[in-house]
Amino acid sequence: MVWRNNIVIKLALTIILLVFIVLFILFMLLMQFFENFYINEAEEDMLETATKIATIIDQQDDRSFIHETTELIKDPASRIAILYPTGDFWLSMSSDNELSAIDLDWIENEPDLLEVITLEREIQKLIVLPDDTTAAIIVGKPLLNDGAVYIYQSLDVVNQTKEETQKIILIAAGFAIVFTVFFAVFLSTRITSPLIKMREAAADLTRGEFNTKVPVLTHDELGDLAREFNRMGRQLKYHINAVSQEKEQLASIVKSMADGVITLNRNEDIIVINPPAEKYIEDWYFERNIEPNANQQKLPDELRKALEKVIGGETEVVHEMHLQGRDYVMLMTPLYDENYVRGAVAVIRDMTEERRLDKLRKDFIANVSHELRTPIAMLQGYSEAIVDDVAESKSEKNELAAIIHDESLRMSRLVNELLDLARMEAGHIQLNLETVEVEPFIERIIKKFQRVAEENHVEVKLSTNITTNQATFDSDRVEQVFTNLIDNAIRHTDEQGYVHIKVTVNETEFLGEIADNGSGIPEEDLPFVFERFYKADKSRTRNKEKKGTGLGLAIAKNIIDAHQGTIRVKSKLLQGTTFTFVIPQSNKKQITK
Repeated sequence: MVWRNNIVIKLALTIILLVFIVLFILFMLLMQFFENFYINEAEEDMLETATKIATIIDQQDDRSFIHETTELIKDPASRIAILYPTGDFWLSMSSDNELSAIDLDWIENEPDLLEVITLEREIQKLIVLPDDTTAAIIVGKPLLNDGAVYIYQSLDVVNQTKEETQKIILIAAGFAIVFTVFFAVFLSTRITSPLIKMREAAADLTRGEFNTKVPVLTHDELGDLAREFNRMGRQLKYHINAVSQEKEQLASIVKSMADGVITLNRNEDIIVINPPAEKYIEDWYFERNIEPNANQQKLPDELRKALEKVIGGETEVVHEMHLQGRDYVMLMTPLYDENYVRGAVAVIRDMTEERRLDKLRKDFIANVSHELRTPIAMLQGYSEAIVDDVAESKSEKNELAAIIHDESLRMSRLVNELLDLARMEAGHIQLNLETVEVEPFIERIIKKFQRVAEENHVEVKLSTNITTNQATFDSDRVEQVFTNLIDNAIRHTDEQGYVHIKVTVNETEFLGEIADNGSGIPEEDLPFVFERFYKADKSRTRNKEKKGTGLGLAIAKNIIDAHQGTIRVKSKLLQGTTFTFVIPQSNKKQITK
């Protein structure tokens, strides 16, 4: 409807309706007031007349004089009934032909009228006359000696006066409504005209025309509103320009970032994306043989699941992904609209090169620090024995020199193969398999640790069960395994303890076992002893100056795995530890893994 969309009509109708309601309530109140007023006035006049007549009756005995005087002072439209003390009853005439007459019997049947005589009190009452159709006002005034004067008048007289008053009020209300309509339309037009101009200006603002101004026509609140509207337009233009510049700057920064950036809403729609993120999504489509659809682009599963976690848990999510041979790390954080999560932003970083370089660096430093420590210690110890003339005979010195020479050669080989060791866990290691005489090989290893064991007051025992004296493996690598395990056993065994080395060789396997009665490994640490840099309870290191780096067992496991063998550990805290490794002998060919 038209009036619902027009503020002028609505405001005018509101004012008119309000005035109409006020006039209607005022009309009802005035009519009630005038009705009561006229009735009260009529009763007061009639009672005053009755009082005068009663005074005349009490003072005069001439009834003809009384009757003539009564006719003169009464209202022509009313009737006066006199009940004399003697019991005589007189009723006057009236100009109102429809005003019925009353008699003494009717008065005696009305208790209220009878009380004027019996109780000698005045009355004012609305009553229905004997014809049962005419409503009238009646008043009664008692006489001094058991008599009364009654005056009554039809309500039609009062109603006629009320109707005249009603006409006057209705005419005045009509004029008031006409003036109200004119005033309402004028006022509505006056108020709404600036508002209409502001609406048009607001429409211009929505179209981006920020230079639009509203004319200031008045100096009241509407004028203040127009001035503030113009000020708002200027401020809005300033802030829009600032936001546009910031948005362009942010878009340039996002596009120039090396990391992929994707902004998503709750409906999994991509809001912002930069070239590295686009490349990631293209690779994801290519790997899954999905044709990209420009109209409805499917979000990668990793991003979709991460988005569900971010929205559901309102927390950031870190997820690692592998795609097209490259490693990615994604960090997705929620975007809030006050306390409501409206979406998320994901940063995708290609960590392939960093991880490769970091792994090479860690492996190189760790292997150098660990693997060179024991040979250097031996070189230092045996060279000090020669310098300090601990070995007195030439043969003993030659023997120590031979050990030093062997260790220096092994150090040289270790240095050359450090990069190979760094790549063990990556699965890139080449073994130089050869046929080895087992007994001389084991004796040479045991001999290297005799001096170290004596210095630590630890007994080294050897037990062998060799049915075939030859075995096939990489002697340097296996010697590393023995060296690491025996060195660990000696370092973690208290004085007067022992390290028991068992070697079993047959046609199917080469088995080595290194057992000690040292401090042992806590049960909760056993599953992790072969991990890089992992160290069990520090109490296993008796001499803190000889604390290991945590790489020896990891290197030993990689070497055994490269031989397609197995290595395991059993230990009880404060009772000892046993490492057992097995190298199968069924494959005599060179193994490349």
